[in-house]
Amino acid sequence: MQLDEETLKHIAAQLRKPDGEAGKQTGERMNQGNQVMNLATIAQLHITADDNLLEIGMGNGYFVPQIVGVNATVKYTGLDYSETMVEEACMYNKQHIADGQAQFVLSSVGTMPFEDHLFTKAFTVNTLYFWEDPAQVLAELRRVLKPGGELFITIRPKEVMLSYPFTQYGFTMYTADEVSQLLTNNGFTVSDIVKVDEPDIVIEDETIEKHSLIICAKAL
Repeated sequence: MQLDEETLKHIAAQLRKPDGEAGKQTGERMNQGNQVMNLATIAQLHITADDNLLEIGMGNGYFVPQIVGVNATVKYTGLDYSETMVEEACMYNKQHIADGQAQFVLSSVGTMPFEDHLFTKAFTVNTLYFWEDPAQVLAELRRVLKPGGELFITIRPKEVMLSYPFTQYGFTMYTADEVSQLLTNNGFTVSDIVKVDEPDIVIEDETIEKHSLIICAKAL
């Protein structure tokens, strides 16, 4: 079934910044549709005791228990500029907040309310497309990461994203090389690019081979 332009724009806007009841439903759909890439990213973090982790755009925080459950000393901060998602994440993770392992912050990624050199690792899944000023975001990430801190950016590459009809509305799509160059130009060194195979999807009667990429880097 082909969707009209207004519907596609609505989907794109909700993926960018989930809002209200429709945003809550978008969050639930993202949990399902992005499960493989989220779990692969968490595995790639190689979380260890005393890690202090920052996630940019955590949605409704569905995957947070997979992170803080690794070790009781692990600290997690989720940052999102969707008030709906921060509220949902706080609701889903009440116990982890009470235990002092998790917190959720409503903020723009371009000006994060954190002190310098606070986090050991930072990661983000499916948000790079929406960064209006990637250089500014990466400067902030470099500021809040400890020296040599690690950054993991997970995306579906341009060749996959072009298959989705809604990505023509407000998405900036990237190849692996373009992300690597962006990181290199902004104070990071790329250490690895991991391809994650995902189940194929059918869009408008066409089967699309779906995969994602985890670009692993270190702050210089």
